Amino acid sequence: MPHTAFHDATRITGGPLAAIALAVKAAFTADPAAAILVFDDATGKVVDLDLRGSDAEIAARYAPRTDEATDTPRGRGRPKLGVVAREVTLLPRHWDWLALQPGGASQALRRLVDDARKSDGGRSQARAAQERAYAFIATMAGDREGFEEASRALFAGDGERFAEHSRSWPADIRAYARELLAGFALPEPKL
Repeated sequence: MPHTAFHDATRITGGPLAAIALAVKAAFTADPAAAILVFDDATGKVVDLDLRGSDAEIAARYAPRTDEATDTPRGRGRPKLGVVAREVTLLPRHWDWLALQPGGASQALRRLVDDARKSDGGRSQARAAQERAYAFIATMAGDREGFEEASRALFAGDGERFAEHSRSWPADIRAYARELLAGFALPEPKL
């Protein structure tokens, strides 16, 4: 999962978390008072890093995990297909209805979710992109001029107004906010 690091309002690096952690450690070594924040590109939220230990220990701590690398026993289901078991809480009438469906409860729930995703029209993805961008701008631009109006424009899907109210923000903050909106049809501003 990619991440992005900022030193004050300047983007300093992006990529896998292990590489980001090493770059942040090097930046702190060069300037212990540096104001560095790392953001998860999937959520737009700040990630806290544990930079203790050697470079090898840090790289190992943040190396991507795979099923083969974990010592946890495999559970039921089909993990190689990406099936994940989680708890679902339903009322008795819901369980009764699911029991009557062909293929059982799991298959019926998968069908319902797939149908909802198809009829969603991309609204869930758009909302996730807006929330991802908002999490980032609230942290990096929450005290900057135009933040409130830019936030309103963001959730209204108004690219023109978002660009207008964020124009005074540093270029890297504006650019990364746009990247976090990837996949969401916030119209490009006319320049």
